[in-house]
Amino acid sequence: MMQGLSVFMLIFCRMTSFFVVAPIFASKTVPNTFKVGFSAMVAFLILLIQGSDQAIPMDLTYVLLIIREVLIGLLIGYVAALMFAVIQIAGSFIDIQIGFGIANVVDPMTGASAPVLGNLKYMFATLLFLSMNGHHYLLDAVIRSYNWIPLSNDLFQRIYSGNLAEFLIRTFSQSFLLAFQMAAPLVVALFLTDVALGFLARSAPQFNVFVIGMPLKIIVGLSVLLLLVTTFTYTFEHLFTVLFKSLQELLGTIGDRPK
Repeated sequence: MMQGLSVFMLIFCRMTSFFVVAPIFASKTVPNTFKVGFSAMVAFLILLIQGSDQAIPMDLTYVLLIIREVLIGLLIGYVAALMFAVIQIAGSFIDIQIGFGIANVVDPMTGASAPVLGNLKYMFATLLFLSMNGHHYLLDAVIRSYNWIPLSNDLFQRIYSGNLAEFLIRTFSQSFLLAFQMAAPLVVALFLTDVALGFLARSAPQFNVFVIGMPLKIIVGLSVLLLLVTTFTYTFEHLFTVLFKSLQELLGTIGDRPK
């Protein structure tokens, strides 16, 4: 009985730490009671699948096991959330260029201040993610993580080896590059608008560029955004493909591929 409870608590720690940071599940609109209850339900299902006949030390080493499981859950959730943060970063790039950077809004999903267009793209991405059952894939990833990273894993040794730090740096740089690629069409269009306004200011000084520049950049930015809305589906599908590939790489970095 105590052995089964000890295994359940370790699984529960990994699940709760995952749901605290994972996209969609970590939303402020999802009640904390639901997160805890859902984590307990998933942990119980994993316990039935994995079994409770695993050797778990019942001394102070158990505290280290809890910390290790919490770190694993946070890492899996962080990599998933990092790919969703790409959308907010791309929106920030665009808002700074278009002039919306001074008017941030509160994102109901995270409860933090977010760029206007970044929030719009985030809503698009969330709807597409749910429509393609992305939340099911996230659940599948964290459940299958026990095939890659069992309770008897060696996470601390892998952190010490530096492979995890290298993976996180590579993933972060990749997410920043993806954000820039998503924002590039609008940023380039608005940069060309700035160049045109610069030529106008030099050739016709009687025009007040500061007066006509802001509304012109908003018109150009929203027009280009309207043209790009049709490509959002392909863009976000590519982003989600990178997300699931990154999760698989993470599991391979801190665990071993199941035989």
